[in-house]
Amino acid sequence: MAGDGSGESQAGQSGLIIRVPEAEPAVRAWRDRLDPSASAGVPAHVTVLFPFLDDSRIDNDACAAIGEVIGRHRSFEARFQHCGRFPGILYLAPKPDLPFRRLTEAIADRWPETPPFGGQFDEVVPHLTIAQGQDDIVLKKAEADLLSRLPITARVSSVDLMVHDGTRWQQRASFTLR
Repeated sequence: MAGDGSGESQAGQSGLIIRVPEAEPAVRAWRDRLDPSASAGVPAHVTVLFPFLDDSRIDNDACAAIGEVIGRHRSFEARFQHCGRFPGILYLAPKPDLPFRRLTEAIADRWPETPPFGGQFDEVVPHLTIAQGQDDIVLKKAEADLLSRLPITARVSSVDLMVHDGTRWQQRASFTLR
């Protein structure tokens, strides 16, 4: 998860993510070195919505509402077979990406006060971040290595609520897709 670009997370921040454990063997070493969220406890993932509600607003009713929204969506398979780039960022691109987009839209529609990535971008592009804030030489080296490890196929069956405790990200709840 990335916030304002500073890499700094604050206590009480939350986000909804789809874990991609199938990607860990290929991406773990790169993420540990090049993605600050990895060292803060965030696993390989595709972000559904960040930032989400402040932790103080996440009670049993909010969790029930999240579960209801997520539960309307079917589980699906995603394949990561190529890399993509944003400025200073290397990521794996999931195909299909439409189920990820639909989850993001559904949560953002239910909680319009929490636009994806704080409303910084006109279009949300589902992705699994490998490196942030790196120069092109580092990104090329990571990409060359990753391409030899692809494709990765993942079964998406849940969305996790992650909350920052001031030091690390912790899983607070998990919501099952149907």
